[in-house]
Order: sequence, then structure tokens, then C-alpha cells
Amino acid sequence: MIGGEHVDLLADHSVLLAIPAFLPAVALAGLVWFIAMRDRRAEKRENDDATAESEQAKHGQEDS
Repeated sequence: MIGGEHVDLLADHSVLLAIPAFLPAVALAGLVWFIAMRDRRAEKRENDDATAESEQAKHGQEDS
């Protein structure tokens, strides 16, 4: 009987073919996250420095 056999599909190879497409997307997302975190740390550092300078200038004016 041709065509009447039951065939079990054990693997879906389209998933294996899609994996290489996700690698660049994950790498790009990681790069964006890294740059965003670096910029946030730099901005926090700049704000802390500006706050310290303004406090020093404020105390310098009070002493005069």
C-alpha cells in the first residue's frame, strides 16, 4: 500500500535554520544594552561632578 504509511516527524529543521538569524539580533541587542549602560554611568558621573562643583562654589561664596 503506497502512501498509506504513517510517518512520524521527529524534528523540525526550520528551527535549526532560524538559529543563525537570531544570533546577530541577540548580539546587536547586547551591544545596544552595553552602550546604554555605559552612557548612563557616564551621565551619572558627570552629574555627580557638577553637583560637587556647585556645592564647592556655593560654600566658597558663603565664606566671602
